[in-house]
Amino acid sequence: MRIVSLLPSATEIICGLGLRDQLVGVTHECDYPADVLNLPKVTQTLIPTDASSKQIDSLVRERLKTEYALYSLDMPVFESLSPDLIVTQTLCDVCAVSQREVSDAACALPNAAQLLNLEPTCLADVLDSIGQVAAAAGCGAQGERYRQSLQQRIDAVARRSKSIAHRPRVMLLEWVDPPFSAGHWSPELVAIAGGEEVIGVAGERSKTTPWETILAADPEVMIIACCGFDLARTQQDLPILQSYRDWERLSCVRNNRVYMVDGSAYFSRPGPRLVDSLEILAHALHPDTHPLPAGLSAAIAVAPR
Repeated sequence: MRIVSLLPSATEIICGLGLRDQLVGVTHECDYPADVLNLPKVTQTLIPTDASSKQIDSLVRERLKTEYALYSLDMPVFESLSPDLIVTQTLCDVCAVSQREVSDAACALPNAAQLLNLEPTCLADVLDSIGQVAAAAGCGAQGERYRQSLQQRIDAVARRSKSIAHRPRVMLLEWVDPPFSAGHWSPELVAIAGGEEVIGVAGERSKTTPWETILAADPEVMIIACCGFDLARTQQDLPILQSYRDWERLSCVRNNRVYMVDGSAYFSRPGPRLVDSLEILAHALHPDTHPLPAGLSAAIAVAPR
């Protein structure tokens, strides 16, 4: 089978299922596991590489009005790969190739390709996505084993969290300029890890959050996980965050409990590494209860201004 992935998270699922040798094309954002970087890229972005966070936010809002995505297919490359299975998504309206464009492209292929749309909004949906991809690729039993291995890691964190007496008020910040609270699966991860998300709502979309709302919520812990940004790019926006009114008043700032993580690699992607995200988050919230698994990097504490 020849598989094309139009999502970084789907690429990670496909490789986690042991189907790397059947993967023939990926997006320009797919970077894990590392050897997928050598595969043909079937998408391109309209976002300038030097765009600021505010500019990216403006581009997204403008595209939402017009129903045009910020990503598009490279049709010559896409057609040359002759995929049998195309894995895409319907979760985000602008931050991936639009469903309509993918459907039209699939119909234009000379062969009848199977189109699989993923739309996870919670952790269980993400695990279900593994089963969907496995079924479409004809390896259902393999998918069930993979899902169970991830579920066991989730359950281990949940068991340890039962002993936690104080669950700190947590905000998982998904964007800095303007501030966004994290929705979908993120508040669920916070709860399993032993915290209480004070703004984001599980299963709902991430949303713009007035700074006054964050000040009023006064989180004891803040986790900065900017959607699509790695640590270096997130670091660039820290001065913006620290310039907001009464930043120093927040409990998380006064107690040195502001942390930064690689949002692109972890919390943003609804794939297998959400379990890594959970383990990193749990260790940041309760390091004495949740040891950091080997191979994972701890959340980075943000130094005071």
